[in-house]
Amino acid sequence: MKIAKVWITIVFLLFVLAELYQWLVGFILPLPIYILAGAFLAIASNYDRGIGALFRQVAGKEEKVSPTATLVESIEALDEAKNDYVLPPRD
Repeated sequence: MKIAKVWITIVFLLFVLAELYQWLVGFILPLPIYILAGAFLAIASNYDRGIGALFRQVAGKEEKVSPTATLVESIEALDEAKNDYVLPPRD
């Protein structure tokens, strides 16, 4: 009798999981949900800047990101490296 209860419980759980999976596969979110989720992600990713930074833009104060910014310690190091490089003579 105890084994029958275990089997019935396992079969019931597998049935529920299969139905839940089929429901999730067929579930389509409407467009406004995607828009709200995108807005939430934008706010959450810029949370450290403050909510006011999302709505105001200061003219002339743009952050420029250089792909080599993490490769050098300072601008002076770039200038020194540029002066150390000598072009080979042209034939």
